[in-house]
Amino acid sequence: MPLLTHKFDVEQYQQMGKAGIFHPESRLELIEGDIIPMTPIGLRHSTTINRLNQFFVQALKGRGIVSIQNSIRLQDYSEPQPDIAILSPREDFYASKFPQAEDVLLLIEVADSSLKYDRITKLSLYAEYGISEYWIVNLERDILELYRQPQNKSYLKQTLIDTSAIPFAAIDFPDIIMTLKDIFG
Repeated sequence: MPLLTHKFDVEQYQQMGKAGIFHPESRLELIEGDIIPMTPIGLRHSTTINRLNQFFVQALKGRGIVSIQNSIRLQDYSEPQPDIAILSPREDFYASKFPQAEDVLLLIEVADSSLKYDRITKLSLYAEYGISEYWIVNLERDILELYRQPQNKSYLKQTLIDTSAIPFAAIDFPDIIMTLKDIFG
């Protein structure tokens, strides 16, 4: 007999949160109708997010909203919480609705224990919804994986930045030049 499952939509997921079904300290995200527990955030993971946050807030100067570990809504069955989302600027800072795929300029996941999940599940999801640029900060190897040009559930262009001297920039911000030192210190 097949295992019966129930897929939740984003409204049901939000209602469960409001009703207190989830523990307040729970780290969860909705991926294709499934409620997925997220791995705990370690010190190096947290430090890397803080470093990237400071870099982008200073560099963007209002040209984008730096959103840290907040939800983005991808249609009816997915509400992931990327480590960093650079969003198109809005006067209301998305007070009227969750950001959606078309609002995202860059998504970044900082990965140590979540590396496989971020490379397979998250990459596929972000590409499917047309997120134009996705970065994985690989803490296992101290490298940056850049994914661009989404097509179906993958990205046509994949680049590894593995040397601290190689400069790079996000597609939407070609004037903001970074190196791995900006990420890893």
